Amino acid sequence: MDHREVGRYWDRNAEVWTELSRLGWNVYRDSVNSPAFHGMLPDVAGKRGLDVGCGEGHTARQLTAKGAEMFGLDISPVFLSLAAALGQARYTAGSAQELPFGDAQFDFVTAEMCLMDLPDQSKAFQEIHRVLRPGGFLQFSIVHPCFAPPYRRLLRDVKGEAYAVEVGRYFDRGNGEIDRWIFSVPHRAKADRRPFEVPTFHRTLSEWLNVIIESGFMLEQLAEPHADQETAQRVPLVADTRVVSYFLHVRCRKPL
Repeated sequence: MDHREVGRYWDRNAEVWTELSRLGWNVYRDSVNSPAFHGMLPDVAGKRGLDVGCGEGHTARQLTAKGAEMFGLDISPVFLSLAAALGQARYTAGSAQELPFGDAQFDFVTAEMCLMDLPDQSKAFQEIHRVLRPGGFLQFSIVHPCFAPPYRRLLRDVKGEAYAVEVGRYFDRGNGEIDRWIFSVPHRAKADRRPFEVPTFHRTLSEWLNVIIESGFMLEQLAEPHADQETAQRVPLVADTRVVSYFLHVRCRKPL
């Protein structure tokens, strides 16, 4: 599967994804992943940034509010139209594997939960490295490769509380197998909404780290976010992130 076919899947997902996200049902993002991601970001005020895989514009809007001059890029025209409707950034159609920007255009690049959906991560990292100015950084988040391999099952005790994750097939490289799912929403909200169809391209942790290094970046910071006790009590749905980390956050920098 190539990146253009991946884009067609996300184009079909875009309307339901945006509707449910804006209704507050993207709970793992809103309660765990995004707060940790933005807490890890350096100061971006006054800087020129690119959000790769911007979707409906959630991250680009947040970074604009922090004082950055933001550009958003997505391969899905539907996502881009929904993002543009709320404004606050300049949006461009394109693929992370073929960025439609000149060299050294941006002070920083973000990519929240999109790079694991690409068939050629190496090409994306090379392109991001190209459009960054020397000294600029890339910060991205992905599903944690150690805890979201092709086989994964959450284990619960007799009280229904999560206590472990069973994983397997860690070394199987994905090539666009379709994962069908939808946000954890009430049954009545699922009834008339088609589940997302997400092509998957699993890579091991070592593959991720090596592609970063081989692209010319220097690793700067890693994080494995999870809900604290207060968040788990307030939003019980995300309590299972205290068993293992579902997400991996990475910041790396282009050398001067």
